Amino acid sequence: MGLDESAGPYHYLPQFQNVVGHVRLHILTAGGAGDLAALVRRKLRDMDKDLPVFEVTSLNAHSAMLIGASIRRRPQPKRLHASADMGYDIIGDIHGYDQKLEALLYKLGYRNKAGVWRHSERQAIFVGDFIDRGPSQVHCVNTVRRMVEAGVALAVMGNHELNAIAWHTPDPRNSGEYLRPHYSPKWGEKNRKQHAAFLTEVENKPALHAEIIDWFLTLPLWLDLPELQVVHACWHGPFMAWLSPQLHEGRCLTRDLMVPATDEPANEADKDNATPTIYKAVEALTKGIEIPLPAGHDFRDKDGIRRTRVRVRWWDEQGITYSSAAMLSPVERAALPELPIPKHARVETVVKPTFFGHYWLTGAPSLQSSSAVCVDYSAGNGGALVAYRFDGEQDLSPEHFVWVT
Repeated sequence: MGLDESAGPYHYLPQFQNVVGHVRLHILTAGGAGDLAALVRRKLRDMDKDLPVFEVTSLNAHSAMLIGASIRRRPQPKRLHASADMGYDIIGDIHGYDQKLEALLYKLGYRNKAGVWRHSERQAIFVGDFIDRGPSQVHCVNTVRRMVEAGVALAVMGNHELNAIAWHTPDPRNSGEYLRPHYSPKWGEKNRKQHAAFLTEVENKPALHAEIIDWFLTLPLWLDLPELQVVHACWHGPFMAWLSPQLHEGRCLTRDLMVPATDEPANEADKDNATPTIYKAVEALTKGIEIPLPAGHDFRDKDGIRRTRVRVRWWDEQGITYSSAAMLSPVERAALPELPIPKHARVETVVKPTFFGHYWLTGAPSLQSSSAVCVDYSAGNGGALVAYRFDGEQDLSPEHFVWVT
């Protein structure tokens, strides 16, 4: 399987030589070795869907032309399942705030044992957005990752992880540019500013940067467990059913899928219909459903950016007009007309307990409905880091919220 030209002058020889305890992969290169460890990590998973995830442990140059990468099988994490004596703690958007994360884990009864936060009777579920904004980006990623790989936590991809992958991935259609533009006069400066805290820690450490991005690609877009379901922004059943057969094992994106997943239509009207595309499905799951505001209406978001499109309260079966469905303050919603929102923007009401983050809520944690809970209360902007303690109840209760500030 060939590599992207942007990755360098490397070409895979698609043969594997089995040796005791290892699998050996040979790479033929016309150039220098470069950071082949990161290169192998990035590409192995896409070579064969049946291969487990591998981790490079050594790299030896056999000649100027033939390089062998010796890799070992990474132990697959044990998956714990809730039972009569085990529950889930669904934890909101962290955004690089390690002190809040560790304080919340401690308050929930988890303890750090040999570098992994564990609970003897519970399992954590993270709703994504581990990065950007806070002072400890890599530390937060490592805390979550170690828990997931130890089998004591689950996690889904947030839009900030999606954006980080796109920032790191060259755009095959535009030489020198990336899927999340670096140099666009319109978007480049804004994209870098939003990603600055993470880039400060990893941009000058390319191997670490690549390793974290590779791990982000192992995060599923959603979890559908027997007792509950989790997604970062919107549980959209029709989009999930359409998208699922196209995803990598475990409901994960791949580098190849990242191209259509970030291919925003030039014509806004192409976004605003019920026809599924990979872009629209991934956007809805990780960023929510957005619709254009009626002519003459706009608002300023939390970063002061003028917006003419607005997210909708997809969980609210009464949210059928702009004034009732828009994710805005009560004052801003009251200024909108009582016009119905587009039919395609309405989502079937969830029945199974459903947890999500993303929406930068404020105030005391509360239920969105008897079966829907947002656990993002703006930890990345001075708010609380919130968890919901789920013990199998089908009627959710505000008494199950736990948080730290």
